[in-house]
Amino acid sequence: MKKPDLKVVLLGDMNVGKTSLLHRYMERKFQETVSTVGGAFYLKQWGPYNISIWDTAGRERFHGLGSMYCRAASAVIFTYDVACMQSLMELEERFLSLTDTVSDDCIYAVVGNKIDLTDGEGDADEEITPSGNSTKIRKQVHLEDAFALYKRIIKTKMLDENNVPPAEKMCFETSAKTGHNVDALFEGVFSMVVPFLKKKGPEDTVNLEHSNHQLAGKKGCC
Repeated sequence: MKKPDLKVVLLGDMNVGKTSLLHRYMERKFQETVSTVGGAFYLKQWGPYNISIWDTAGRERFHGLGSMYCRAASAVIFTYDVACMQSLMELEERFLSLTDTVSDDCIYAVVGNKIDLTDGEGDADEEITPSGNSTKIRKQVHLEDAFALYKRIIKTKMLDENNVPPAEKMCFETSAKTGHNVDALFEGVFSMVVPFLKKKGPEDTVNLEHSNHQLAGKKGCC
């Protein structure tokens, strides 16, 4: 297998939709998934570049593996559920510390998934129950909250704000179910990390297909 040129890692709590986002981007369809055990990845050929996109487990018991999967990462995508403020808070409280092993030039993105389920923006039509009630749920996390987290990440990593992409370019709201903004997320991140390609070294990889037998646990988008 060809060595990847770049590594992109998705971090976030269980059931925020990391696996579903990756599956939507790579397979062009939505699929209900089970909780990821440990970590696994897809390889994406993006122009002349071979990019590994890592999906990591959000469960607490696999938390210690996160820093290993983040080693030498060129980009980290912090993922939360727009209907769950706690999932945003967990990114700073549990997952930010896992990025100590990333590359010096690593960039960060913050993405709120499941926008189709809320009363916010999205491409899905609103569903009405037989009783006439909407199935939409209240949106708890807004883009302004993601902007604020992104700025705190930059400050924590002691990066110069003048040398990193602005929050408006690195914070997204997506729907793995409808595909809303999913391509914009991954393509945007790729376009930011490719300029640093020459600074990257070889990395260790795990074949996603070989890891499928490890997928188990509570059903949901994680």
